[in-house]
Amino acid sequence: MEQKKNPKANVGRNSSLFFAVGLALMLFVTYTAINYKTYDKSAIDIGQLNLDEELEEEIPITEQLQTPPPPPPPPAAPEVIEVVEDEEEVEETVIESTETSQEEEIVEVEEVEVEEVEEDVEVPFAVIENVPVFPGCEKGNNEDKKACMNEQMQKFIVKKFNTDLAGDLGLSGIQKISVFFKIDKTGEIVDIKARAPHPRLEQEAIRVVSLLPKMKPGKQRGKAVRVPYYLPIKFQVQN
Repeated sequence: MEQKKNPKANVGRNSSLFFAVGLALMLFVTYTAINYKTYDKSAIDIGQLNLDEELEEEIPITEQLQTPPPPPPPPAAPEVIEVVEDEEEVEETVIESTETSQEEEIVEVEEVEVEEVEEDVEVPFAVIENVPVFPGCEKGNNEDKKACMNEQMQKFIVKKFNTDLAGDLGLSGIQKISVFFKIDKTGEIVDIKARAPHPRLEQEAIRVVSLLPKMKPGKQRGKAVRVPYYLPIKFQVQN
């Protein structure tokens, strides 16, 4: 019996290729079906815009009050102009010429002496070279004269100051008064100022300090100078 089938015709020879093509086709169809989107036409209907319709806005009717304008201000009174006759004669100022001629003699100007104005130098008491000297404190060096001056001033204040004044003013306890003054180039006491708990005590301190005797002025580099001085006053009010 003869075979009708061609031995070269092998159906299963390309089966793997056909399977791969079919699988790729099915995957493409499935992917397209999954990603396919549909839209509801009623949801995207935005209607039609009619531009012919005009917006009608109701405008409230308001009544405008017409106030009459203010009356014009009264006219200003005319100024009275007085005509004054000019009886005085005005002398014209004649400006003389400052030009000189060759024939005019030249006058030599003498030397002008300029006087030196001494400045009012002020040197603190703590650093001055020669301190002011209180009467009776001429002996010793600078430090001895300072100590003597402080001691003599305290004795003078205690002797002259009216300590009963604080009790009369109703003050009690320890009273402190700060006195500032200057010893000028002639040895006089000037520019006295005081600070105290009561104005009457300040006045009393200024009165007593103004009674200090004239001193020998302080010197800086051999010249008399002003020397500021601070004098504290402290006492106990006797009840």
